[in-house]
Amino acid sequence: MEKIFANLKKGIVAPCYLLYGEEEYLINENLSKILDLLVPQSARDFSLFYLDGESTDMDSVMEQILTPSLLGDRKVIVVKNTTIFHSRENMAKLIPKIRSSIDDNPAKAAKYFMTFLKIAGFSLEDLQGSGWQKITDDEWNKIVKGDAGEEREKWLPRILEVCSDPGLAEVTGADNTERLEEIFKSGLPGGNCLIFTAEAVDKKRKIYKIISEQGVVLYFGAARSESARKENLQKEAQKLLDSCGKKLTPAAWIALGKKTGFNLRRSMSELEKLISYIGDKTIVEKDDVEEAVGRTREDDIFDLTTALSEKNQLAALDALKNLLDQGIHHLIILTMIVREIRLLLQARTLVDSGKLPKLSPNMEYGWFQASVYPAMNELNVSGEKRKDLIFGQHPWVVYNVLRNCVRFTSSRLIGFLDELLDLERSFKSSASSPRLLLEMFLISACAK
Repeated sequence: MEKIFANLKKGIVAPCYLLYGEEEYLINENLSKILDLLVPQSARDFSLFYLDGESTDMDSVMEQILTPSLLGDRKVIVVKNTTIFHSRENMAKLIPKIRSSIDDNPAKAAKYFMTFLKIAGFSLEDLQGSGWQKITDDEWNKIVKGDAGEEREKWLPRILEVCSDPGLAEVTGADNTERLEEIFKSGLPGGNCLIFTAEAVDKKRKIYKIISEQGVVLYFGAARSESARKENLQKEAQKLLDSCGKKLTPAAWIALGKKTGFNLRRSMSELEKLISYIGDKTIVEKDDVEEAVGRTREDDIFDLTTALSEKNQLAALDALKNLLDQGIHHLIILTMIVREIRLLLQARTLVDSGKLPKLSPNMEYGWFQASVYPAMNELNVSGEKRKDLIFGQHPWVVYNVLRNCVRFTSSRLIGFLDELLDLERSFKSSASSPRLLLEMFLISACAK
């Protein structure tokens, strides 16, 4: 990067730059530094153009590339998060991105899935309903090399539901990369510079080879181990703190990591917020982190399931509002509720078996660990630790569902599952508000 910055300061500008990799924060940070050297702030209204690579068609990109600057000076076009470097060779990399984004960011997961459909040659209509079940394992392996598709029955129906949302339009049409390749061969208009950012690329694609020959390609890979991620974050955080004359206490560092999972992009975003929050203070304390850093999605999920289990209507409705305000899709919230009811039903079944010590909502965790948890594990004859079974849950989760399940009868919990199935059908077939339907369920389920 230092060599590239030095060249830019000397006026040596490549026609194209490609910044790619998993570390979005580093990509954006270095993109910002490149733009600072390419385009003065005073000229950006007419000389700097941003395009969303996941939703902008290639014709619009090429139109911008071929149009000279209005002021006759340098023109820079930034295409962020482009998918034109994907192919069947690296399509398997899209699957974990889809699966990991479904809960946190359904819209992002949908965009990845639309890219997957384009490369695979499918349409939403091909896979909707029971269409996806017609794809055999052999066909899947041929289409998605490197992905066995063992759990596609779990994530594929969910992402199809997300993509069926009227607010998410299908991306159609092929990326016209052939014309873009010709433009690069002929040369961009004088003074024009194109910058791509991408998460993954197939280096065998012709467009990648052309850009790597005529431009500059930069890779920003995510650290693989937790210690490497923390070290990377510490380095970037220290740069930011030094530039602002601030320091972070060890306790504040740990609190920040717990809130953000030491994710570089989110941690840096929250650190910037903290620096503004403390004002003239020079030290960021743990209390500052607790007060200023936003609640995590996990906090609100836990609040929702806990409030439901404890029949706390107001807390359940408040947690639901927080999740919806964060943009969590209503089908994802429904899945969370169904999972909690199923765990409560399994716990109630164990309690009704009479093979566990007598439980109460007020039992102490220490007593549970010493007396109840060992007895429960003895009932797990198969030894399976599946994530959908109570035996596969963390002891703290088991403790909570066991002490709360006594608030419900088995028949009522089974009735909840029937109601939730009807709720899912209503999401798909009626014009009713998903928020209203979820609120009505929670009010009913939490009734004394």
